[in-house]
Amino acid sequence: MELKSLSVKEFIDKVTGNDPVPGGGSVSALNGSLAASLAAMVANLTVGRKKYAEVNDEMEQISARMTEQSAQLLTDVDRDAEAYDRVFAAFKLPKETDEEKAVRKEAIQRETKYAAEVPMEVARTASALLPMIDAAARRGNSNAVTDATVAMMCARTAVIGALLNVRINLTSITDEAFVKAMTKEADRLEAAAVEAEHKLLEYVKAHAFN
Repeated sequence: MELKSLSVKEFIDKVTGNDPVPGGGSVSALNGSLAASLAAMVANLTVGRKKYAEVNDEMEQISARMTEQSAQLLTDVDRDAEAYDRVFAAFKLPKETDEEKAVRKEAIQRETKYAAEVPMEVARTASALLPMIDAAARRGNSNAVTDATVAMMCARTAVIGALLNVRINLTSITDEAFVKAMTKEADRLEAAAVEAEHKLLEYVKAHAFN
C-alpha cells in the first residue's frame, strides 16, 4: 500500500517502526503537503467574504495552487521512500567479478543521484509555497493568521529537511559538477526558507497578538 494511502495513525506507526523508510525525507514531504493544505484552508476562509473582497481573486488562485502542490508533495512522500529502495537495491547487486563490480558501482552512483534529486524536487516545491503562504498570512482572513504561520513553519521544515537528504546523498556522489550545482541550489533554498519563516514570525508577533 502507498504511504499516502495510510491513515494518520498507520503512517505514524510505520515511521515509529524499525525500517529506515518512511524516514526524514518522506516526513519532510508530508510537512510540505500539510503546509500547502493549511495555506489553502486560510485562502478558502478568505474567499467570498466582503471584508476581503479586494483579495478574493488572489486567494482563489492561492487556494487552487496550494491544493495542487499539496497533492504533489503527498505523492513525494512515496517517491522519497522509493528513492531509498533504489539505492538499497543497487548496493545489493553482485560484486564477484570486475564486470559486476563496475555495473554495481555505476548503479550506485546513478541511484544515489536520483536519491538526491527527489528531495531536491521536494525542496523546490516547498520553497515555491513560501511567498503564497506569506500572502495568505498577511492578506488573508486575520482569524486564521496563526494557521498560515504554522503552514510557513511546516514549509520551512519541508525545505530544510529535504535538503538534509540532498546533502547526505551528495557525500557519496563522485560527479563533482553535479555536487557543486546541487550544493549551490541547496544553500540558496535553505537561506530563503529561513528568511521567509523569520519575517512572517516577526510580522505575526507584531500584528496578531496586540
